[in-house]
Amino acid sequence: MGTRLQAILPSTPKPLASIGNMSFLELLVRQLRYQGFRRLVMCTGYLADQIEREFGNGHAWDAAIEYSKENEPLGTGGAVKLARQHLSGAPDFLVMNGDSFLEIDFSQLIRFHRAHGGVASMAVQRVENASRYGTVELDSGGRVTGFVEKSGSDSSGFVNAGVYIFTRAVFEHIPDGPVSLERDVFPQLLDQGIYALKQHGMFIDIGTPEDFTRAQMLCDRLYEAAHPGRQSESCGVDGANVSQSVPSRSTAK
Repeated sequence: MGTRLQAILPSTPKPLASIGNMSFLELLVRQLRYQGFRRLVMCTGYLADQIEREFGNGHAWDAAIEYSKENEPLGTGGAVKLARQHLSGAPDFLVMNGDSFLEIDFSQLIRFHRAHGGVASMAVQRVENASRYGTVELDSGGRVTGFVEKSGSDSSGFVNAGVYIFTRAVFEHIPDGPVSLERDVFPQLLDQGIYALKQHGMFIDIGTPEDFTRAQMLCDRLYEAAHPGRQSESCGVDGANVSQSVPSRSTAK
């Protein structure tokens, strides 16, 4: 759980923060289900039992949900490697952050990944202020050539949007124990081939109180982006009076 939201969510895992009438993580599950994913593996750690109680085996979402639970913090890379036992037989698999939302066609990203033949593909999005994220450098063919750490500069750039397709070969490049995909694994994979597909839809993470509030203000748009055309649910939130009844990574294949 990020310390930036602890004042708002002192005893709730960040992905369970309420966005209108549902948790942020449910929004991601609905996005995956709408696009045809039925088997999900949730990588959990902090307050994992709360997530398991809310989602159970996934039956309520017509999905099969399994859990890969960390006994100690493993970082984004360590969590993916721990989930390996749930991914037997999968030649490639989708990984997404549990605290960010990207409006994306997952099948397009999968086709892009298979066409380029790299060990990993990621979605990237241009943002006006990349100071929080660091940036991703690309060549004209979409191959990632480097990563630039957060600089404090408010310049624009392409940022890692937290949605990936990996081949199983990636496990050979993730060390045991705590490790970060972004800082430790991806820079070592450049020679193996990482490709990036540019996105242009809605992108928001809830890593700060300010962006969490922004997510509440954009609630109806988030619902529509997750499940286009579904009109039976509304946020039930007055954008001018955001409730603080308030946010794991999700791995899907």
